[in-house]
Amino acid sequence: MHDYYIWTIGCQMNKAESQKIADYLEHFGYQATDSLQKANLVVVNTCVVRQSAETKVLGMLGYLKGMKSQKPSLSVLVTGCYVDSNIKQLKKSFPHVDLFFGPSEYSELLNWADNQTTAIPKNTQGSTGQILNVVAFVPIIQGCNNFCSYCIVPYRRGREKSRPVDEIVCEVTGLTKRGVKEVTLLGQNVNSYGKDLPDQPSLSDLLTELNSIGELSRIRFLTNHPKDMSQQLIQTVASLAKVCHHINLPLQAGNNDILKAMGRGYTAEQYRQLIYNIRTYIPDVALSTDIIVGFPDESHEQFKQTLTMLDNIRFDTVHVATYSPRFGTAASRQYKDNTPPGVKKERLNQVERMQAGIAADINSAYKGKSMEVLVEGKKDGKWYGRTHSNKLVFFESDDDCLGRLLDVTILKTSPWSLQGRRTS
Repeated sequence: MHDYYIWTIGCQMNKAESQKIADYLEHFGYQATDSLQKANLVVVNTCVVRQSAETKVLGMLGYLKGMKSQKPSLSVLVTGCYVDSNIKQLKKSFPHVDLFFGPSEYSELLNWADNQTTAIPKNTQGSTGQILNVVAFVPIIQGCNNFCSYCIVPYRRGREKSRPVDEIVCEVTGLTKRGVKEVTLLGQNVNSYGKDLPDQPSLSDLLTELNSIGELSRIRFLTNHPKDMSQQLIQTVASLAKVCHHINLPLQAGNNDILKAMGRGYTAEQYRQLIYNIRTYIPDVALSTDIIVGFPDESHEQFKQTLTMLDNIRFDTVHVATYSPRFGTAASRQYKDNTPPGVKKERLNQVERMQAGIAADINSAYKGKSMEVLVEGKKDGKWYGRTHSNKLVFFESDDDCLGRLLDVTILKTSPWSLQGRRTS
């Protein structure tokens, strides 16, 4: 048997790329296994946005080194943002790795796989054609041109490069034929989609095209950059039935000096106005955001301004992380990482405590209401899925509910999920 295992860490873009890698490997005759120890081939899809992620990557590479010493036939492939342009140095540091290839550089993967043992019977029909999931991630633009001072992504994934509209429509149409009901369009900055293409289609244009695919039920997109989110896009989300009223809009900080040091390109006041515009056109929108605490020189008062914005705006979801310097970024060169770890941790905890209360209050309003849920799977004996506004809902049913759009009456709420009873 030629079994593969893909270890993925990081953003949804990495998850989408791991699925693409899986499709390619199955074309070459490999079969997926859920056991790392049973695999003949391990692909490590890496992330280095934060120190914690990089530490996990290094830990996995160290573990695989020991595993390969016991199993010399094991092949180890590494991709993702840990793979920079200095492949020679990576090979020197990790000689047990058989191939390093950058994000979305599938040609190198294909060449490697094609040169492996001919004993593996290739799947001439391409991918297995089996349903991968009810929901799928679809990258539409790679790279980023913004160069926020703390972010390593533009240096690892390069400048923005959009996929043609027809290519994306074809992929999504193919996914629906395999049972996919919802797609999430991905990019480091989806709002910049199409600017580099000859006819310069916008994200609004792409959403309009996808909205016409008959078997597709829902469309989401992320991640948005506040300075690039247009009024046209807001109105498009409001007008298209299949585009979910759920928008991720990273704030990062609530103080203008910190935002400037981060290189975000907008002020707190401009961000507030954007939120006002979104809620004016999409009153039932669910908003999520990202926050970084402990950025260099962030004072207590500056952090309090972030808390105030979170309290005033009242996001449905807040993803918070502590700042960690990334070698090669502007922030690592210009600023000293001078916020003590204990202070960073306490600020993170303050954000999480505040947000738990806000989310509990927001979600409590759904109690007793009927909500349409796209069922994604089953866990601990209960079916689960998400609403149009991305609320996670659990319910019980003896029927096979996978992939169905069902009405669920909410009986119990918490900051993180809803519990309900199926009513259709």
